[in-house]
Formats: sequence, structure tokens, C-alpha cells
Amino acid sequence: MSGPIRFRRRRGTRRRPLLPTLAAALLGLLAPLTLTCSADAAPSFKVLVFSKTAGFRHDSIPAGIAAIQKLGQDNGFGVDATEDSAAFTTANLAQYQAVVWLSTTGDVLDTAQQSAFEQYVRSGGGYAGVHAAADTEYDWPWYGSLVGAYFDSHPAIQQAAVTVEDRTDPATAHLPARWTRTDEWYNYRANPRARVHVLTTLDESSYSGGTMGGDHPNTWCHPYDGGRAWYTGMGHTQENWADPAFTTLILGGIRTVAGAVTSACNNPIGTPGGTTVQGEAWSSQSGVMVAAHAAAHGGATAGYIDNGDWSGYAALDARTASTVTVRVASAGAGGTIGFHSGSATGPLLGSVAVPVTGGWETFTNVSATLAAGTAPGLYLTYSGGQGALFDVDDLTLTPGSAPPATATVQAENWTAQNGVQAADHAGAHGGRTAGWIEAGDWIGFAGEDTSRLTRISLRTASAGSGGTTAVHSGSPTGPLLGTVTVPVTGSWDSFTDVATAVTPRAGTGLYLVFNGGGGFLFDVDDLTLTRTG
Repeated sequence: MSGPIRFRRRRGTRRRPLLPTLAAALLGLLAPLTLTCSADAAPSFKVLVFSKTAGFRHDSIPAGIAAIQKLGQDNGFGVDATEDSAAFTTANLAQYQAVVWLSTTGDVLDTAQQSAFEQYVRSGGGYAGVHAAADTEYDWPWYGSLVGAYFDSHPAIQQAAVTVEDRTDPATAHLPARWTRTDEWYNYRANPRARVHVLTTLDESSYSGGTMGGDHPNTWCHPYDGGRAWYTGMGHTQENWADPAFTTLILGGIRTVAGAVTSACNNPIGTPGGTTVQGEAWSSQSGVMVAAHAAAHGGATAGYIDNGDWSGYAALDARTASTVTVRVASAGAGGTIGFHSGSATGPLLGSVAVPVTGGWETFTNVSATLAAGTAPGLYLTYSGGQGALFDVDDLTLTPGSAPPATATVQAENWTAQNGVQAADHAGAHGGRTAGWIEAGDWIGFAGEDTSRLTRISLRTASAGSGGTTAVHSGSPTGPLLGTVTVPVTGSWDSFTDVATAVTPRAGTGLYLVFNGGGGFLFDVDDLTLTRTG
């Protein structure tokens, strides 16, 4: 293995003042000779940049390495770079606070190296994935859950609008609410939002070739298996790495996973922790427009609000929030904000009156107590009199009760499988199931914690032979937690719920193994997991 490239920031030396008299100077010459050299300042942390490729190789990799090295020089952290997978040993990784996977592709680590990296993360290490890091290690489910989502496809390089959902995070605080730039825009196999804290999304109406619809995350972060993970789908072109806005995004991600800064990225998913989102950083809306205001945080608001308009913030989760505070201004009619869970027509959690403040640059805070939400996403509906009502600058959720004891996962959103395929069914939640199941097939969900799991319920349908589902921890052959019988329901669109108590087992990764007679057995629509507090 070639030696790693090391860059350290040099501390300036101080010049001694000239001695005031010739006698003192002569005495100095008689003293023992001492050489004073400037010393290298110890880096605050060290990063390993890993850029091995076993598939497509991006010509921007050298520019990316150089840019990260420059970030280290300018910000006081050490940077080593390698394409040698032999660097992935427990002893070697222990010197780094973060490992940056820079446009890696294909299978780049063997089994022992994968184990070393898993141990590194479980010991508190940080992972930052850039662009094609999502096009890497498809047969390593743990890695798939670490990065958050696997690459699916991309259109041609083109300009698009990036919506910055969290403008308080160290990686994105410098960005505008709507950031227009040119890159190669990835579509992903699954939407990671339920498992990660989303920082930026793509507006698919601003370019051609998006396949994820109205919610297309492309930068996100989350705590994972004892460590910290951060990923951005941007960074394909060499020009990206000469753009200070982009490299500052990368800097924030590196510092986040190295533990050098505080970020909502390191909070458990579903815990708002006083999360603040700019009003203009909606993930969806009707009728609302961005309005420029000098007195607004970030210089803009969600404005031009009329009766019946709404804006949604998929990054906010009211299931664990107790109060919401909204910064508003009104030289219009004032009105009312309603707070809803899951969609603009979802359950009403609370409401607050918005007063006339006397000017569009005169802001005040209004607050409401919220009932517990039933789904991710907080949606604000606006009502009042005629004309413009008010502007929304930002909104802050404060935490309340603990996260719910149950969580539902769509079965077709597996992270690994054998033999199973997604099947379209009108009666299924989301219109799809894990289907075409035969004896011996299995599906896995690598990010699920089984240490507090006490019960699992499956929504199933069968016009086949029925069968059984065995619940395992860690792998399809891992410890057995429980087994549930799946009956014949008479139709592939006739669903029923079956459940079993399971034995908690320390570990990460939930796997369902299917058994029965010949032919197709049954479909699984979703699974509801019950955990102790």
C-alpha cells in the first residue's frame, strides 16, 4: 500500500524583538546556540478519504480529494487519502474520526474489511458519503442502511433547483432556501426520509428525469449503529469541487460525522430537539410563494398567503413534539394557522391565531400546543379574510413525549432480499407488496433494532398456499425471534393481519424468512413493529 498523503496546518512563528544594546547582543552570541523552528499544530481530528472504484470511475475524484485536503488545511484537520482497501483494519481506522467515501463504486471491501468498518462505526466513527457512494456495495445490507439509500438511475447532467429543508445545520446554514446548480441528479431505489434527517431535496419540476415524485431527498444524515452518517448525492462534476458553496456543504458534513459540531443529524430520528425550519423551505405547498424581506431570518419568508393556501414540511415530525412556535408578520388581514399531521388534510393537531403586526417587516412569535401526530410531516394550513393574510418566516418544534412504541415499515422497502419481488396490488398500502414469495425466500431490513422488539404484525394476502414467516435477528440465519402462520385469504387483494410475540435480541437487522408448500405462498404488504420504551 502506498503511503497516505498527510496535510497539516502550520503554525506561524513569532520573531523575537532585537536586543536593545550591543552588550546584550554579544552576550547572546556567547550563549549556547539554539535553533527555534515553527511546529506543526496538531490537527483537531483526522479524516480518511477513500475513493476506490470497482465500477464506473468519476473523473472528478482527484478534484474532490484535492478540495478535501484544502478544507483540512484551512480548517485544522488532517486528511489522508487512499484507494487501498487494505487500509480498512481495526487498528488503522482507529486513528480517524471520519471516513469519506468519495464516489466509490461497486464492491470495494472484502468480508474482513467490511467487519472492520462496521466495528469502526459501532465504536463511534463517522461516515460521509459523496455522490456514487450510494452506487457501492449492493450486497452488503449494513452499508445500504448506513448510506441511507442505494442509487437507482440518473438523467443527463443538467441544471436543477435544490430545496434546502434545514437551514440551521452546519452543512447547509450558508445556503439559500432554493439553490440552483448543475450536477448529475441521482434517483434512489427507496425514499430514505423515514430513516434519516433530510437536509436538501430536489425539485423535480425544475429538471427532466426525476423519478421520485414530490419528495426527492438528496442530502441527509442520521445516527447509525453507534456512529454518525452523512450523505449527499451531489458532486459528480469537477466544477462542483471549485464551488465554495458546495465545498462548504462537504465541510459541514465532515465536521458533523467527526463529532466536531452539534447537529440535528446526531439526534435520534423522530426527535425534533427544538428543530427550526425556514418557512420558505417547504417540501410541498399550494398557493404560497417565496417573499423577500430584509428583517426575515435568511432574508425570505413563505409569503403571498391567501385563504386556503398551505405549506408542508416533511422534515418535521409532530409525533414527538409538544409545541410549535411560528415567526410571522402581517400588514394584511391576519388569520389562523392550522397544524396537521402527515398531509394538509391530515389530523388537526392544533391551531393558532396570527395577529396583524402592522408591517411585512414587523415580526412576532405565535405558539400553539400540539396533540401527538400520527405520521411524519407537519403541514400548515392558512385561513382568514380576503387578500394577503400574513407571512411565515420560520417554525420551531419543541420536543414532548417519547417516540411511539410502534412503527410500520412497507415490506417492499427491504434493504436486502432473496427471491422476492415487488408486486402491484390495488388493495395494498402504497399500492405494492413484497410478492412472488416461494418457500425459502426472505427479505431483510438492515437498520432495524431488534434489542427492544416484542411483537410483530404482518399485513398479508394469499391466493396461494399460505405458510409461515420466521423472524430472525442480524441475518436470515441469525437468532430466531418468533414465527407467525400466514393463512390463505382467498385473493391477492384480500388482506388480513397476523401477529406474534417475539423475543428481543440485541442486534441490528430484522429478517423475515418464508416457508410453506409449493408455488407462491403469500404477499406481505407491511410489518408493524412494537418495541418497549
